[in-house]
Amino acid sequence: MKKLFAEFFGTYWLVFGGCGSAIFAAGIPELGIGFAGVALAFGLTVLTMAYAVGHISGGHFNPAVSFGLWAGGRFPAKDLIPYIVAQCVGAVAAAGTLYTIASGKAGFVIDNTKAGAFASNGFGAFSPDGYSLQSAFIAEFVLTLFFLLVILGATDKFANGRFAGIAIGLALTLIHLISIPITNTSVNPARSLSQAIFVGGEPLSQVWLFWAAPILGAIVAGFIYKSLLQNHDAA
Repeated sequence: MKKLFAEFFGTYWLVFGGCGSAIFAAGIPELGIGFAGVALAFGLTVLTMAYAVGHISGGHFNPAVSFGLWAGGRFPAKDLIPYIVAQCVGAVAAAGTLYTIASGKAGFVIDNTKAGAFASNGFGAFSPDGYSLQSAFIAEFVLTLFFLLVILGATDKFANGRFAGIAIGLALTLIHLISIPITNTSVNPARSLSQAIFVGGEPLSQVWLFWAAPILGAIVAGFIYKSLLQNHDAA
């Protein structure tokens, strides 16, 4: 249960900090943090929670990461569903908190006809810069694949594990710097689901892509690392 609570709180912090920065701080006139600030916020959430609770649960905070670690031989299949449930519950709880806070501002309403509403992900008309389903799928697949390669490499028993959280957090920052204009950046099915539930409409109907592409990318990364990169012979 401690592992599941760690995943709950870690995913909660990721969604609250990352999506919260996009909802509340990105567009404030003259003071807004913009895309770069949101990218950094997502990276910081993972970095801070990796050191806070990573030693308890492994610090996944993301169903795609759990699948990738399973494919890489680092995580048992029997724990996949409990971890994913804890991650999704944490993400939805964070989105609910964000919604409650946002509702305290006069005139607040979620326009689910607008790309990126309530930090949601999307493609086509719901991509921040109008990228197609194909472009969104490729971006999410490739970026999650490389995210898992970073995670698997940084946490390898032959790597310097003390700095793993920094490498992983910076990797997530870079991923957001690349792909916010494409999909508003997911690489995390729980993060996408939580926002889509509150937005509804077309963003909710598109959330399948933000489960399929990241999980497939993560699984491929796990097999690549295990088969081609991991040092099986080192003493």
